[in-house]
Amino acid sequence: MQKTTIMIVDDHTLVRETWAKFISLYPEYDVIFNTGDGQEAIEVARDQRPDILLADINMVPVNGFELLEMISKFSPGTKVIGVSMHSQPAYVKKMMRGGAKGYVTKSSPSEELMVAIAEVAAGRTYICAEVKNIIADQAVNESRHGPGAISQLSERELEIIKLVRNGLSSKEIALQLSITPKTVEVHRHNILKKLKLKNSVALIEFMNSHGL
Repeated sequence: MQKTTIMIVDDHTLVRETWAKFISLYPEYDVIFNTGDGQEAIEVARDQRPDILLADINMVPVNGFELLEMISKFSPGTKVIGVSMHSQPAYVKKMMRGGAKGYVTKSSPSEELMVAIAEVAAGRTYICAEVKNIIADQAVNESRHGPGAISQLSERELEIIKLVRNGLSSKEIALQLSITPKTVEVHRHNILKKLKLKNSVALIEFMNSHGL
């Protein structure tokens, strides 16, 4: 039986070695290489063409998104599964748009990682239960906030909520956008009203869940 070859890329040695040992318990898989260096992973993948690559997103200097792009170029037959601490749908969408075939979080049970590998190896896509639940909750929130709530926001309002998320005060936002603090407060009031939110804390939670 021909084994499915797997490469693991994560800059935490304990994490990738634990994954390697666990996956090796399954006779149908062969972990051919693991590394914490994204550039090394690209070079090895180009030579060995693994069937599946498990890629951590938060690595330096080559992060998971950049690694995905390079793997698609140098080893197009390799199917990438993103593995991350992040469960926000925005990260998942970015990985899947980039060509990833699967996404699991580091909170996922090890058995789910194996399900993801099996699904992707079979030519299907897989998104872990944790992320699916968040997407479902987000859909409920969108329904509660009214249809197309985000689309009701103006370009200026979208600008302001991103600055709020970055921790800027109304005065700092006013300076950056060359408007008055009072105008910023009016915009913030209108944003909360349109999204049917009570305060800035709820606004930040809303932004995080929608990847804004």
